[in-house]
Amino acid sequence: MTDVRYPFTAIVGMADLRLGLLLNAVSPAVGGVLVRGEKGTAKSTMVRALAGLLPSISTVEGCRFACDPAAPDPQCPDGAHEGPAGTDRAARLVELPVGVTEDRIVGSLDLERALTEGVKAYEPGLLAKAHRGVLYIDEVNLLQDHVVDLLLDAAAMGRSYVEREGVSVRHAARFLLVGTMNPEEGELRPQLLDRFGLTVEIAATREPRERAEVVRRRLAYDADPAAFADRFAGEERTLAERITAARALLPEVALTDTALRQITAVCAAFEVDGLRADIVMARTAVALAAWAGRTEVLEEDVRKAARLALPHRRRRNPFDAPGLDEEKLDRTLEEHAEPEEQPEDTGAQEASEGRGPDEEQPGPDGGGPDDDGPGDGGPDDGGPGGGAPDPAGPAAPTEFAATDTAPAPDAPETDVPAQGPRPARESAPVAAGEPYRTKLFKVPGTGKGAQGRRSPAETDGGHTIRARRPAGQLTRLHLAATLQAAAPHQHVRGRTGRALELRRDDFREQVRQGRESNLVLFVVDASGSMAARQRMTAVKGAVLSLLMDAYQRRDKVGLITFRGAGAELALPPTSSVEVGAARLESLPTGGRTPLAAGLLRAHETLRVERMRDPHRRPLLVVVTDGRATGGRDALADAGRAAGLLAAQGLASVVLDCESGPVRLGLARRLAGQLGASAVTLDELRAEGVAALVHAHRPAGSTGTATRTATSTADRKAA
Repeated sequence: MTDVRYPFTAIVGMADLRLGLLLNAVSPAVGGVLVRGEKGTAKSTMVRALAGLLPSISTVEGCRFACDPAAPDPQCPDGAHEGPAGTDRAARLVELPVGVTEDRIVGSLDLERALTEGVKAYEPGLLAKAHRGVLYIDEVNLLQDHVVDLLLDAAAMGRSYVEREGVSVRHAARFLLVGTMNPEEGELRPQLLDRFGLTVEIAATREPRERAEVVRRRLAYDADPAAFADRFAGEERTLAERITAARALLPEVALTDTALRQITAVCAAFEVDGLRADIVMARTAVALAAWAGRTEVLEEDVRKAARLALPHRRRRNPFDAPGLDEEKLDRTLEEHAEPEEQPEDTGAQEASEGRGPDEEQPGPDGGGPDDDGPGDGGPDDGGPGGGAPDPAGPAAPTEFAATDTAPAPDAPETDVPAQGPRPARESAPVAAGEPYRTKLFKVPGTGKGAQGRRSPAETDGGHTIRARRPAGQLTRLHLAATLQAAAPHQHVRGRTGRALELRRDDFREQVRQGRESNLVLFVVDASGSMAARQRMTAVKGAVLSLLMDAYQRRDKVGLITFRGAGAELALPPTSSVEVGAARLESLPTGGRTPLAAGLLRAHETLRVERMRDPHRRPLLVVVTDGRATGGRDALADAGRAAGLLAAQGLASVVLDCESGPVRLGLARRLAGQLGASAVTLDELRAEGVAALVHAHRPAGSTGTATRTATSTADRKAA
């Protein structure tokens, strides 16, 4: 392995991401960058490369919190720092792993020394290490919510607070916050999205020549990292000097009244919540002007600031993709480009305005309005910055970028031979009905799954419910229980002085109860018997409502469809409910009803997920009219498949989609075989789908238990 970083100026394309990172380097007050993009698009490589461009910092010698000698932190835990000499060092890049714990982020107290020796021994965490540097969070959407809350609160306040067991520590924590995420793996809550200053959407380029240049440079770097870095050393120094110059120019940049009016008008037009977007846009526009070497904010700066600061803030349905209406943005800017007081002579006014409709304004590099990149040259000339932005998307220097294609549907575990008259004709997808709000219903018992907002579970967050002996390292001391355990033995141990005489067996840790997320696996009948437009619209609307609820509760979702000759895992279990909504919307119908194949595919999917995530409790939702066609023993095969699922003791519900004056009751029969509750589509909206899956077999019970829909009283109690 090598310690030589991939040069920032060697990355091809990705002008928007490059610009967003550089603007934060110029003005950390912008608030960081959230990078959204598919896998293999060099998100991590570009962030790591940025750290090498940041100016060095001067720190108080021996200070663990990187205090500035010119303005030391008066509350620094390491002292007041009166008159110590400073030492220069490079700005740090601190990477936050996905499995990081709260005490590792904010720091930890040596509780045993505090109790036995009576001293406050504080070990700084990652926030202290990142002070005046870069804090990089890869896969930020996979972090637990309470961990993200800690990070974003520190980023907003510029200070970290540690309040534990009567000991209070606080220190400065100002850093450039950069998070990356793959939207396919789940979304951040809107409150957390708003705390990132800028957001950038990236995708791998589809231009063959640019992709070839990405591969060429990566292979050259792997062959000789030092020589490759030397090739771009001059461009790296030039870019670092430009960042330093822009930082020096930043205080002199003027935000005119016209520019400020345009900023507030754009935020109002796009109906963003709160005023943080206005502030971030103003800071970003000022940084853009400083980066371009100007002392005045222009309209083009406001336009670019809106494209970076608003897409993740605009008011939208959770299933809508982020983005801005470019025509609306341009129209709003034009409407508020004129002074508030209109002169009587409109001709003289137009002549006095400094800009015509076709006049170009300099971009951040001094070029045209579309020149977002910091470097010159493109993939063909071997230039440092990759040239002008590629409309088709950026390239990936760290990994071979490849087009993601959906895998071919897997063959079902049990193929039922076709028989009888010709299959029903396939129908085009129908739109889902309007989703509706569902009430919160919990899975009984206490789980140990990932933190979420649905069912009771033992989690790192939440409230303390009891104390226990620690199985490993002590992380969350239960002070009262520890003192109670040690108190009877003080006389025997010969205690003297203030300190308690403690033994390892005396320590107790907190057991906290919060909420967990669950895996909601939908098994949807898409056969010809379900193809009635009105009925399928209602079914899709019901499933979409549960997806909306899963988005709010931080659940994982999966989607299995069965029709024709077999079943397909249309959406492997994922935290991205947006992808689930898109797959549901495009679901076609028609063909036979291989119910057994759908249930067997659910059995296999849950088996695999149980190995991957053994603590996440599943919930099975079967959407069908109960019919099974494709063979003489189709219904018997479906019953045997249901028995396999029932033997696992799953919480499940059957949505009975049978319609017409004569009903066979096949869906209710299937519910009995699954040990599940059943509800008709007529009852669906009145009761709420989530209410029907409240009941769960208590932990420790054996055999197959019948789950029934919760009563009105139960729902009110919930």
